Amino acid sequence: MKQILKTLFDKYQIEYTEEMLEKLNKYYNIVLEQNQTMNLTRIVSKEDFAIKNILDSVLPIKIIPNGATVVDVGTGAGLPGIPIKILRPDIKLTLIDSLQKRVNFLKKVVEIFEFKDVKCEHSRAEDFAKDNRECFDVCVSRAVARLNTLCEYCLPLVKINGIMIAYKSLKAKEELKEAKKAINILGGKIENLQNVIIKEENSIRTNIIITKIKQTPLTYPRPKNLPKTKPII
Repeated sequence: MKQILKTLFDKYQIEYTEEMLEKLNKYYNIVLEQNQTMNLTRIVSKEDFAIKNILDSVLPIKIIPNGATVVDVGTGAGLPGIPIKILRPDIKLTLIDSLQKRVNFLKKVVEIFEFKDVKCEHSRAEDFAKDNRECFDVCVSRAVARLNTLCEYCLPLVKINGIMIAYKSLKAKEELKEAKKAINILGGKIENLQNVIIKEENSIRTNIIITKIKQTPLTYPRPKNLPKTKPII
């Protein structure tokens, strides 16, 4: 795994140290072991995990400001948050997931790595926003929901002038068109699209960068799973 990651990081210009490679390798082994008793990921081979989970998580890492407060919404096995934290120990990270089993796993990972400034929260995003509105410099989220729904989960958490990074792939442009109304209502502005061609698997990763330019109305996010069942369109 270390050599695979080293080759990938060199190719895609991701800065790292040998210690960071060791930690990422250890993280992979922890996920693999825990995956035997709970469903954390379907991606288990070293090559696929390195490309689809770790590399994918850290592609937008240079966008994150130094010392930023970062929240990872719907983190699951800790993706993208934990790989980002390993490569960027300067950030203050909050991991949110709605399943207690996964949160318990994440707490063990934090303990094993002795991470500083990492919190693990068992909560739905719309509930977490009640007490954490506009508290974070950066919100990241991967494989959680379509963009219009995702913006309602994420943008209320982001400070004005902060950013949301939505990890997308093939349908990024379609989702972006669908989400324009939601982005505007929720106080966001489309800043940039980071497109990266992953030659190893002939695919494209698109990270949608949204800047928070005004406060999100207090009526959002809506409760009772409405962001998903009745998204803003």
